[in-house]
Amino acid sequence: MLLIAAIIWGSAFVAQSEGMEYVEPFTFASIRFFIGSFVLLPVISFMKKKETGNANLFEDYDKGTGIKGFVLKHKLLVTGSIFCGLALTFATNFQQWGIKYVSSVGKAGFITTLYIVLVPVFSLFIGKKVRPLIWVALAFAVSGLYFLCVTSKLTFEILDILLIMCAVFFSLQIMIIDHYVDRVNPVALSSLQFFIVGVISAICMFIFEKPSISAIMSAMGPILYAGVLSSGVAFTLQVIAQKDLDPTLASMIMSLESVVSVLSGFVLLNQKLSLREVLGCVLMFIGVILAQLPEKKQPKVQ
Repeated sequence: MLLIAAIIWGSAFVAQSEGMEYVEPFTFASIRFFIGSFVLLPVISFMKKKETGNANLFEDYDKGTGIKGFVLKHKLLVTGSIFCGLALTFATNFQQWGIKYVSSVGKAGFITTLYIVLVPVFSLFIGKKVRPLIWVALAFAVSGLYFLCVTSKLTFEILDILLIMCAVFFSLQIMIIDHYVDRVNPVALSSLQFFIVGVISAICMFIFEKPSISAIMSAMGPILYAGVLSSGVAFTLQVIAQKDLDPTLASMIMSLESVVSVLSGFVLLNQKLSLREVLGCVLMFIGVILAQLPEKKQPKVQ
């Protein structure tokens, strides 16, 4: 299940890139996440029915309490969804703009994967200890980022900052989800955060872009792929699989999305990486793997 999710996420970079041929980034993100939000509603209802025998998801509305009643009863879920949604809004739109201008989707995939190394580093700010191996992993990742983003003439592509910021906000989103996921329904959390991303992106769409129905219909294939498969199906597979799988192994499998993004760009878009960029990808992938290796347990003193 996780391998399928990684393939979907990695190949979604191609869909996002192709979608940019017809619509602007905020338009793509808004429609994609609205679709992803609504796709998860049947999953939430199924989980609700399985747990309680009641398929009615929004029972508060039936009691006449409306939005106020729903918010009061699910205050933690709403709060978590808002924080996750805000972080994901910045992450996904930085990514969307980065994909629009970056030289290849493979490069975008690997820079995005930097979030796996950044998460434990950011944990320092909330009082968690960081293992020495993480600093080694970070060194590999930063070295890889250098070869990916800094050209042989020692110039930095300013637009690469968009993808670096994407990785930063994905790191924050992961940490927020980690805080709330054991306290609320994780699929409901995902659906609501997707909805929030859709709303904020839609506001930006109408302010900064000029969306048209014809352009949206032309991009509907990539949008549906990113919305239904990347947001809806892949996330559901992740939730189901991680219940019975070692988290370290799960993270390693999911990080393969960066490899799939390179292969997808090569096969579907005929994009090729330079030797310098390939070296950067290899170094970043080593950093990603090192960051997820389990810590050796110290033997207990008798």
